[in-house]
Amino acid sequence: MTDQSTATIGETTTPSRATKPGVRVVSMLVYALLLATWSKLLGIPNDTIQVFVWLWFGTIAWHIQAPLRYHLNFVRDWSLPMVGLVVYFYSRGLTDELGLPVHYTMPIRFDEWLGGGTLPTEWLQRELCGDPCDRSTHPRWYDVVLTTVYASHFLVGLTLAAVLWIREREAWLRWMRRYIAINFGALVIYVLYPMAPPWLAAEKGYIDAPLVRITGRGWHDLGLGRFDLVLQGVGNPVAAMPSLHAGIAGLVAMYGIWRLRSPFRFLLALYPLAMGLALVYYAEHYVVDLLAGWVLAAAVMVGWGLWERRRAESPEIR
Repeated sequence: MTDQSTATIGETTTPSRATKPGVRVVSMLVYALLLATWSKLLGIPNDTIQVFVWLWFGTIAWHIQAPLRYHLNFVRDWSLPMVGLVVYFYSRGLTDELGLPVHYTMPIRFDEWLGGGTLPTEWLQRELCGDPCDRSTHPRWYDVVLTTVYASHFLVGLTLAAVLWIREREAWLRWMRRYIAINFGALVIYVLYPMAPPWLAAEKGYIDAPLVRITGRGWHDLGLGRFDLVLQGVGNPVAAMPSLHAGIAGLVAMYGIWRLRSPFRFLLALYPLAMGLALVYYAEHYVVDLLAGWVLAAAVMVGWGLWERRRAESPEIR
């Protein structure tokens, strides 16, 4: 994403203002109804292609009376980032087949040290789920909240990108640089350091406590417990270090705090904290995975910030 792509993004992308408020309300309601129906029947869109299509439909609904050229600009501008993310999506699923040894004990020892001899996941499941924790027990109100926070990972990064694409293309470009960088940065670590999450370590006998993977617990009563709807099995069970759920949540918060000027912008820090609580409670990640994800997010923010500042000071840099 160079200056050339920035110039392309700036060409004739301002939509017609002919979309009337009443028409927009109706079109967005229709869009929301269709998305809700899809999510109820098939599950929330959680792979790159589906999210891309639904976001495109969302921008069409928002500017329903804009000329066709404007809507096609979305496909043009997003095509390269989407190709990169699809490559990431499939590559992530292959990294556990490279034959490298899977790490189990390091995160257990770190989290036990952090928890004074008890894994934070073990303590959270005992206190919040029950002793023993069982998938069949009735979910509490906070399970609904935390499952929703967990599921937001599949939508929040690219939804933010779609909002920025509508409002300010240069801001969209800056965000997409960071979003793609954190995905591929995590992919490199997955390849070099495959590591099992708590639920898998418990299944393999590395953890004595009966940790249970209860990620969809909060949506069980809503009938929305299914996350995988297309390309099932592409995920990697040993891509735990770093936690990309935690990393992207941290990146969203850091980017928002950096971009916004409201004193309330620091409340965005609650999002990665809530995500971290969900991940550890549901036995998806150790605390050390969260810390690694947040460090990666900070490195991406700092790295791209320095590059953009240098480019602004030296226009000849591409």
